[in-house]
Amino acid sequence: MSKIIVVGANHAGTAAINTILDQYPENEVVVYDRNSNISFLGCGMALWIGKQIPDGDGLFYCSKDVFESKGAKVFMETEVTAIDFDKKTLTVKSGAKEWQDTYDKLILATGSKPIFLPVPGADLKNIQFVKLYQNAKEVVEKLESDSSFKSIAVVGAGYIGVELAEAFRRIGKDVALIDLVPTVLGQYYDAPFRDLMARNLEDHGIRLALGEKVLSFTGKDGKVSGVVTDKREIAADMVIQCVGFKPNAPFENPKLTRHASGAYLVDKRQQTSIPDVYAIGDCATVFDTATRKDQYIALATNAVRSGIVAAHNAAGTALEHIGVQGSNGINIYNLKMVSTGLTVERASALGIPVDFSEYEDTQKPAFIQSENPPVKLRIVYRKDTREIIGAQMASEYDMHMGIHMFSLAIEERVTIDKLKLMDIFFLPHFNQPYNYITMAALSAK
Repeated sequence: MSKIIVVGANHAGTAAINTILDQYPENEVVVYDRNSNISFLGCGMALWIGKQIPDGDGLFYCSKDVFESKGAKVFMETEVTAIDFDKKTLTVKSGAKEWQDTYDKLILATGSKPIFLPVPGADLKNIQFVKLYQNAKEVVEKLESDSSFKSIAVVGAGYIGVELAEAFRRIGKDVALIDLVPTVLGQYYDAPFRDLMARNLEDHGIRLALGEKVLSFTGKDGKVSGVVTDKREIAADMVIQCVGFKPNAPFENPKLTRHASGAYLVDKRQQTSIPDVYAIGDCATVFDTATRKDQYIALATNAVRSGIVAAHNAAGTALEHIGVQGSNGINIYNLKMVSTGLTVERASALGIPVDFSEYEDTQKPAFIQSENPPVKLRIVYRKDTREIIGAQMASEYDMHMGIHMFSLAIEERVTIDKLKLMDIFFLPHFNQPYNYITMAALSAK
């Protein structure tokens, strides 16, 4: 039996804790988390803010009570302030009380933290982060209790920023979406797909302020009133900062190796450079099968898988992570976009020679009388080996399951040529005999 301490209990931590408690109940499990809740699905915050769901209660899938019913000792609103990796001890603080604890195995699941824009006026009221349940609750309560919030500026046009822009617009706010780069969703999609989303946002009344650098925030009576960029001033009664996240990896040790991102560098068993110490989720690296390198890819799905892998290894069962492709998706005003692996632009920036093949067609044959929107697909593959290393899809049709096939193709190093004759069934209710996946593959150079 081992004493396993898990620091952090959101997605990665929850997966690790439940795996140990369910499959290795002979171990002693101790959990420390500085938050007051567990397993908050932050990806649902925009749905809550935009009133597409009634409240935030359903955005939790686990709790302290669940862990304790399985035998864990759980300390909430309790912070680990220091770790002595040589002595295997932790210094822990809760309120005015401080104590030490010991471990046999340690799993760090400390997550990520939002990037703060260090510009004048950043301390004004109603400049918000939206990451935790408490953050979203504060925004919802402000908007519901005070009708003076007419205009909202969202700084950051990544996934979270785009989703929040839609949410605020859905409840009748005047919304401006601001980003330093001249595009939306730049990390996940090439230009033709980004342009689809940009037009979609503008068509629904969201003002885009792209390619603009935030210089400062202006205010009145201690409250924010505008965002000053290098091109103009944008009026705002509330500002949401979502320019990105960075690893929350506070514990230092000369033996503890880090990635360039600041995340803890781990092997395929999620073990750090210190034996018996594992790191999972947003505070750790993960093996990226598209680049064949350790990368920092902060996604909840990655966090869950890393937690499961670390749990088995900490409990004594050797298990290696098979890697990730960074699969992701977004649905804004019914425009669904999904991607996995590398874009053409990202691959080029990394010095990987790639080509791409794309195709657009309706999901089903033209004689189908029901709603039958077109699907746009791009497949990215290496020029040298012809291995598929990325894919992007967009449609109002729910085609999201297709991206899972491309994720597996990247993982298994499938070539674009093998995809050409892949067995894909045909039935008019579902697809076309010459479907867009086959046609995109056949169109490859």
